Amino acid sequence: MNLSSAAHLQCVHDVFDAQHSAQPERVFIEELDRTWTLAQLGEMADALATELAQAGVGRGDRVLVVAENAPQHVGLIVACSRLGAWSCGVNARMSRGEIAGITERCDPRVVYYTSERSAAATAHAQEADATPSVVPGLHKGVARPNAIAEAEPLASRVASLIFTSGSTGVPKGVMITHQGLIQFAKVSCASRDLGPLDRSYAYVPMTHIFGLGTVLLACLYSGSVMLMRQQFEPADVIDALAHKGLTQLQGPPTLYARLLSWLKEHPHARFHAPTLKYMYAGAAPLLLPLKEEIERVTGFSLHHGYGLSEYAGVLAVVRKDERRADTSAGYVVEGAEMRIVDAQGHDVAFGERGEIWMRGDGLMAGYFRDVAATQAVMKPGGWYASGDVGYQGPGGELFVVARLKEMIVRSGFNVYPGEVEAVLMRLSFVRVAAVVGVPEADGNERVVAFVELQPGAQLDETAWAQHLRDNLSPYKRPAQVVIVPAMPTTLSGKVLKKDLVTHYMAGAVSES
Repeated sequence: MNLSSAAHLQCVHDVFDAQHSAQPERVFIEELDRTWTLAQLGEMADALATELAQAGVGRGDRVLVVAENAPQHVGLIVACSRLGAWSCGVNARMSRGEIAGITERCDPRVVYYTSERSAAATAHAQEADATPSVVPGLHKGVARPNAIAEAEPLASRVASLIFTSGSTGVPKGVMITHQGLIQFAKVSCASRDLGPLDRSYAYVPMTHIFGLGTVLLACLYSGSVMLMRQQFEPADVIDALAHKGLTQLQGPPTLYARLLSWLKEHPHARFHAPTLKYMYAGAAPLLLPLKEEIERVTGFSLHHGYGLSEYAGVLAVVRKDERRADTSAGYVVEGAEMRIVDAQGHDVAFGERGEIWMRGDGLMAGYFRDVAATQAVMKPGGWYASGDVGYQGPGGELFVVARLKEMIVRSGFNVYPGEVEAVLMRLSFVRVAAVVGVPEADGNERVVAFVELQPGAQLDETAWAQHLRDNLSPYKRPAQVVIVPAMPTTLSGKVLKKDLVTHYMAGAVSES
């Protein structure tokens, strides 16, 4: 059942309940070793709602979920929504210190661990002396019995807290609304033509807005099936495409880079996808060389969009039937508004670069208990200042250039890392490139390229130097290249440039 014509949906659990009422025996989740119907998930959500209520959880309380993808996490999201509580998922692969920091900021009344599907979650549960939940596969601990519930009207508006990756500072808790998530699900279904016959590869963590919105909520809204996985395994993706009816493949650009590398390392394997109809890369910038290579190998268009936690996942997306030869993020989605502004907050003309501002149905309710951080990004008229640089093409399509904080100033010129990275990625021996600015004594910034090479490859310094001369102005050319064995990334696939700079400054990474 597709809910596009359903009655108005107020909360996340309304989406689940509408599908459950219409087709309770329909399979919604397929794991490697078992399936889950909506009826089974509904029973789980009922049991968890009772357990949460007995623990004192009510409207405006937070429930922390230390998780890797698991059906039990879905049950908790639905149960929290029914009680008016806010689910807050954190990836179990985070360190104990990182989870402790988020726990401090989240102020949850209880915490759950998806112990059946995650060795990392089990380890955290054991450290916390958590006890088995009434639902098998979960452990539960009391985090803060004196946690303070949020008051109305905020309590009823917010569905979930998602903490930002912290790649540019201390993680902030983004208050994501029910309205925002439901609208995100709706536009995701429309942009992908997602319907009841579709089957999506669900490996992106549901602790991230990508996994929560464009995978879980979109599949639920459309009545389609999720092939749920805890991590990305290229061989499993190839098998699912060839033999398990996979129609939708979404993930960060690193998924596609790893898939290409695996295919090169296994020359007898081939990309066979008789049922695939849509591929999408999100959660991180998409470089043109990667897009071109994946399209050449697969024969499918790799679609792209622009989203972030603060706007319930997606602001713009490429149209499904549009095959682009660039990496545009597409067009503003239904329910959203966008401006490109200069440093004074004035709109710039099409083609001119500026900061991306947005507002609309998906806008966050603010950063949790952080008035200063919220005020820093919210502008008059209800506009959110993203900190991202972009411009609009002649047809209104959005191009995202860089983070303002990542922009490099070299000899008085602005250097956008994404532009340089795209050039470097055209070298056959480069697997991933990350360009950063390192401060120099005179206040200038040194352009440094960190490179992860293709398996078995070496840096060809002659080809490197010639390629830079042919494709980049002198001020844009990296003054230094540093070879790294593997790029540090967040759990959603973004390269942690701050970590690269820290290691570089500390001398932990050797120069080539």
